[in-house]
Amino acid sequence: MAAFTSRPYAGDADLQAMIDLVSRRPIRRVMDFPTILDLRQVLGRPREWQNTRLWWDADGQLIGFAIFFDYVSRLHFEIAPGTASAEVAMQMNGWGEERARQLVWEPDEPIVLRASCRDDHVERIALLKQLGFVRQEQHTLHFVRPLSDPIPEPQVPEGFGLRHVEGKHEVEALVALHRAAFGTENMTVEERLSWMRTPDYDPELDLVAVAPDGALAAYVFCSISEEENALTGRRDGTTDPVATHPAFQRQGLARALLLTGFRLLKQRGVENAHTSTGSWNVAMQRAARSVGYCVEAKTIFFEKLISQDDFGVMGGGTW
Repeated sequence: MAAFTSRPYAGDADLQAMIDLVSRRPIRRVMDFPTILDLRQVLGRPREWQNTRLWWDADGQLIGFAIFFDYVSRLHFEIAPGTASAEVAMQMNGWGEERARQLVWEPDEPIVLRASCRDDHVERIALLKQLGFVRQEQHTLHFVRPLSDPIPEPQVPEGFGLRHVEGKHEVEALVALHRAAFGTENMTVEERLSWMRTPDYDPELDLVAVAPDGALAAYVFCSISEEENALTGRRDGTTDPVATHPAFQRQGLARALLLTGFRLLKQRGVENAHTSTGSWNVAMQRAARSVGYCVEAKTIFFEKLISQDDFGVMGGGTW
C-alpha cells in the first residue's frame, strides 16, 4: 500500500497547490465543483481552513485534498490523475466521517455524510458507491445560455431600480436578502465578503434590484473567471446565485436582473452564460428558462449513515 501523509490547510501556498491540481483536470471537468473560483471563495473564509485537508505523496507532491462543509455535512474531494484513488479516497472518507461526528452529530440523531458529483463522472460514482454512499433523488441542474442569441430588453417593475452593489457597507443587507430568499442561515457576512475579495471580482457585475422604499429586493451575482477560461479556451461567465426576497417574488425581478447580467457579460466578451439551481427550486428553473437558459449537465447527490463511534478511524496510510 502506498504511503501518504496529510495535514490541515495552511495558507496561500496550499491554495495555489490546490488550484494547480484542479487545473490538471480534463477540460470537460474544469467547471466541476470546486472550481478555481470556488476554491478562492471558500478558502477566503478562515473558518473553512480547519475543514480542509491536503494529502501528499512521499516526494512532497500534492495528490489530493478534501473539504468538509459542516452546515450541510458534505464532503468534496479531489484526487490527482494517476493516483491510487481508492486508497486516498478511503482516507478522505474517514476524515470526512470524523469531521461529521465532531461537528454535525446531535444526541439521538443519525449522522449523515453527503457527497456529490456530475452524473456523467462514472469513475467518481463508482468510487462513492464503493465507499458506501447511496444516490439520492434530488440533484442540481446546470444551465447554459449562448449570449449570441438575442437578449430582450429588461423590463423592471414600476418603482423598482437596478444597479450594482455600492460596496462592503451593503453586505449585511445582501446576506439578509439571501437568507430570506432561500430560507437558510448558511450565508454569512464572511462568505459574501469572500466573493468580493477574489481577483476577478467586478462590482459592476454584482447586481441588485432596489424596491421603491430603498430595500434590496433581489440580486444576481455575475462573474468571469479568467483562470478557468484560460484552461477551457472558452469565454464563459456566470449569473449565480440569483435570489429574490419573498416579499418581492413573482414580479419579474430575477428575469430583469438576469437579462441585465447577460448584457454586461456580453460587453466584456463573454460568449456563454452559466447558472445552476436545485431540482427542488422550480421557481428558479422557470426564471432561467424564461431568459433562454437550457440544461447542459446535472450534479447528483449521495448520502450515507455513519456510526457514532470509531472516532479516528480514517483508513490506511500514514497520519
